[in-house]
Amino acid sequence: MTAPESLRVPAAAPRPPSWRAQAPVVAVVSLGGGVGAAARYAASLWWPTPPGGFPWWTLWVNIAGCAVIGVFLVVITEIRAAHPLVRPFFGTGVLGGFTTFSTYAVDIQKLIDGGHTGTGLAYLAATPLTALAAVWLAAGTTRRVLTGRQR
Repeated sequence: MTAPESLRVPAAAPRPPSWRAQAPVVAVVSLGGGVGAAARYAASLWWPTPPGGFPWWTLWVNIAGCAVIGVFLVVITEIRAAHPLVRPFFGTGVLGGFTTFSTYAVDIQKLIDGGHTGTGLAYLAATPLTALAAVWLAAGTTRRVLTGRQR
């Protein structure tokens, strides 16, 4: 027998996680972001972009980071369960700090302001297209290699 509708206690609304529950996630994202940003900065020192030149290092860093996220997400979501802090540390922190879409936007602005509109527009189109292709190809290849199946 069930209680009449007027006597039922309404279900409590879900409460957002407390700060203490989120502190480890914030900590690992911060730590990973520092690692990724340091790696990105090292890449920019190793392969500087000449003024008015095509920002190849930024493009390749973004492509590489997106390919790694494709591999990483297939591995931790379809192949093997990971600790709950691995995804925020590596996926959001390290790869978020390594890929540099803010620099991408600044590079486009510099190219256009410097009179290199064609290069800026080519870069504007090339980065998101190649980044998305990198995720898609890396995820598909990882899935095929590690599981022998395709989605």
